[in-house]
Amino acid sequence: QVQLVESGGGLVQAGGSRRLSCVVSGSIVTLNIMGWYRQAPGKQRELVADLTPGGSTNYANAVKGRFTISRDNTRNTVYLQMDSLKPEDTAVYYCYAYFKGVNSWGRGTLVTVSS
Repeated sequence: QVQLVESGGGLVQAGGSRRLSCVVSGSIVTLNIMGWYRQAPGKQRELVADLTPGGSTNYANAVKGRFTISRDNTRNTVYLQMDSLKPEDTAVYYCYAYFKGVNSWGRGTLVTVSS
């Protein structure tokens, strides 16, 4: 069973940076499509970024050029580096993994960006 544990959320001022981490157990990050979703209050969950086993990345238009997804194979961890944060980036950020038809989700970490 794949388990995902996020960390790194918190309060940050607009224009600041934050790095989220997602530690994976029960699987290997390089076997999965790994990614981050977010859900703002009153809105649907949306894709932020994902990373394929081959290393290809995909970003939502709203975060292109500001966010970077990466992984550390030795730590079996996926990261989301968030720069130039805006108040509209405020949301609960969820890590997910997809492997052989199975989606796995973390519990989320809250990022609040103050103006």
